[in-house]
Amino acid sequence: MEHLIELRDIYKIYPMGAEAVHALDGVSLTIGRGEFVAIVGQSGSGKSTAMNIIGCLDVPTSGTYRLGGVDVSTMDDDRQAEIRNKMLGFIFQQYNLIPKLTVQENVELPLLYAGISPEERRERALQSLERVGLADKARNLPSQLSGGQQQRVSIARALAGSPSVILADEPTGALDSRTGREVLDFLRKLNAEGDTVVLITHDNSIAVRARRIVRLQDGRIIYDGDARDPKAVVRPEEREEGET
Repeated sequence: MEHLIELRDIYKIYPMGAEAVHALDGVSLTIGRGEFVAIVGQSGSGKSTAMNIIGCLDVPTSGTYRLGGVDVSTMDDDRQAEIRNKMLGFIFQQYNLIPKLTVQENVELPLLYAGISPEERRERALQSLERVGLADKARNLPSQLSGGQQQRVSIARALAGSPSVILADEPTGALDSRTGREVLDFLRKLNAEGDTVVLITHDNSIAVRARRIVRLQDGRIIYDGDARDPKAVVRPEEREEGET
C-alpha cells in the first residue's frame, strides 16, 4: 500500500514556564492511501497536536512529516497553505459555514481561494453536493438546513477540491447520536469509494467505526491496529485493573 502520510519520530514541545511540555513525544506513523484511520485519545493525549501537524496547520519541533512523498515538516506558512488547499479536505465539529453565503457558495469557497474559474467552481461544487445528497439545497442558506445537513455541506466542501486526505475533527460532536451515525456512515461510504479518511475523536464508540485505530496517550502511540480488536478501545490502565 502506498504511504500517503508518514510521520517519523515527531516531537512537538511547548515551553511552559521553566518546563517543557511534550505534546507529541517521538510519534512515528504511516497511513496508506485509501485507509480509514481514527486517531483517538482523551484531552491532553496529543491527538489535536497530531491533527494540526497532519493538517499542515503546525510544524513539529523535530522529526519528519511527508505528505504524498513531499517533506512538509519544515515548510513556511505560505507553502503549507498551498499544500492544505491542494491535498487536504477539512471537516470540522462546528461545520464552519458562512451564514450569509448559500450552500453552493460555501462549498465553492476553497476553490475560489485556489484560483479556480467560476464555471469550474460551480460544476465541482454541484458535483460534491450531489455526492452528499444535497444538490437540491444548493441555493439554501445554512440556517435553513438541519445540523446533519450542514455537516454534509462541510463534507461536500472538503470533497470539492479533490483532496488526497479528508481530515475530520470530531465531526459528530455537535450532532445528536442518530445524525452522528448517519455522518459516520457517510464517511465510511466515502472511504469505500476510495477516499482516505483520518478521523480525530475522543470517543471510542466513534473511533470503532473506522477500520484502524491509533490511540495516543501522553503524546505517545499506545495502540495502532485493527479497530475491531478489543485492545483498540481498552486503555492500558483498564487492562491492568482487569487482570488477575
